[in-house]
Amino acid sequence: MTGGTEALPCSNRRRLTAALALGSVLTCLPACALLPRPLKTPMESMMERADPARRSDTLIVVLPGAYDAPQDFVDQGFVQAVRERKILVDLQLVDAHTGYYTAQQIVQRLQNEVIAPARALGYKRIWMAGISLGGYGSLLFALEHTAMINGVFVMAPFLGRRDLPAAIHSAGGLAAWDAQMPNADAHDLALWRWLRAYASSPGERMPLYLGYGESDRFAFSHRLLAAGLPTERVFVTPGGHQWAPWLKLWQRFLDLRPWESPG
Repeated sequence: MTGGTEALPCSNRRRLTAALALGSVLTCLPACALLPRPLKTPMESMMERADPARRSDTLIVVLPGAYDAPQDFVDQGFVQAVRERKILVDLQLVDAHTGYYTAQQIVQRLQNEVIAPARALGYKRIWMAGISLGGYGSLLFALEHTAMINGVFVMAPFLGRRDLPAAIHSAGGLAAWDAQMPNADAHDLALWRWLRAYASSPGERMPLYLGYGESDRFAFSHRLLAAGLPTERVFVTPGGHQWAPWLKLWQRFLDLRPWESPG
């Protein structure tokens, strides 16, 4: 499925809303959500190695959208794009579905079951990449555990409730915003405060890359964030909240190979 672009039955929405600790996630996703799938220990994932015989020095941990699964990255050409370019990076496609968000476990589970084990295996560079809700999860992890990863690439990320980006825009953008908003969702406020630092000193921060479609449903928030990032770290393509533009954004990111840059 395309990250929740198609309307789903709403009969379970109220029940899921009550269970959702990260309240802004559901209220801002345009489609009604199904009840989350069961949580697994450890989180399930698919490993796609550049060379089946040995581990690469670089790992990209990829998180799916709200209604997507690891296999979708294979079916939609993301793994093939890496292979076509003969890029020596391993991909870990994590089944980070909505259940981990509603249980407020997404960051802890990624730390304990994905990132820390990858470091223990000897990966020298670990990047995170995510689509839609997976982009939100990638940013939440980077906010809390910046030292554990080397960079982040988010494609069409969900960035929380729309009221906070609207207030930031009214204040004149991230750099001018005073980092305050009464009654804002706590998770969203913490995230945007963290993103605000990129508008003042991006060179001193962990590399953050953003990609989105011109007509994406979250494009207002994307443009707000993009204005605070170096232009070479922002990719824009025609299209909306769908796999075709996401693949183009992924290909542009791969062609740049930012994990090879020093620092």
